[in-house]
Amino acid sequence: MASQNPFKAEDAAMSPSERSRVFRQKYEAMSSDERSVFNNWSRAISEFTGWGLTESQQKERQVRKSYEKDKSDCLRCEKWRNELLKTSPLVIFMSENLMKSGMTFDQDNMPCMKCDEMRSGGFSSDGVIQLCYNNLFSKGHLETTIAHEMVHAYDQANFNLDWYNLEHHACTEIRAASLSGDCTWFQELLRGNVGFLKHHQACVKRRAALSVKSNPNCKSDKHAEAAVNKVFKSCFTDTRPFDEIY
Repeated sequence: MASQNPFKAEDAAMSPSERSRVFRQKYEAMSSDERSVFNNWSRAISEFTGWGLTESQQKERQVRKSYEKDKSDCLRCEKWRNELLKTSPLVIFMSENLMKSGMTFDQDNMPCMKCDEMRSGGFSSDGVIQLCYNNLFSKGHLETTIAHEMVHAYDQANFNLDWYNLEHHACTEIRAASLSGDCTWFQELLRGNVGFLKHHQACVKRRAALSVKSNPNCKSDKHAEAAVNKVFKSCFTDTRPFDEIY
């Protein structure tokens, strides 16, 4: 069978018009089977590289690739979530304590979804944990995310939590960042924040303030930091339902 690519090394010195003429001659000389093989190869190369596609075909290719990536990322998120619900000691422990508090979390109220913001998850007051499949880097990252949001759910189930009260919001963010594993030394290293002296506390404060800053009742960065600082000691030392910081 003839080579799938009709061009040879000596063709490289040809002008574009000469190259096109030679290509047409060689293409017309192919058998129907050879043309079929070449056409399939050509389509595969165009789909992989985008080479030779019209502007509209390029747009269709980008939409198709984006859809395929979204689908793949979502399926991976759902697979990891289902495994963690069955095998993660941290997630299982939080799930058991949430059940005692009257809240149950499973795949039905922990959807994997695409998020516009740069966040890995979220908790809504109607009892849904959102998992952002487009911002998850690993199964371990998802485990930390689920645990973080479950701490918020635990606080809502057990305390008179007012999300629009900055001190309430700061307290649950402090507890979630501290107890979920979100501020381990390794997690901070991945973020580029390296420190050895009270790095855990510094991380918890920073991440809590970032979350409080998004509260509609927060007026500024300093307002968020003030709310965090005001409740930090009491909320940081409150490790319920854990005996100590995970």
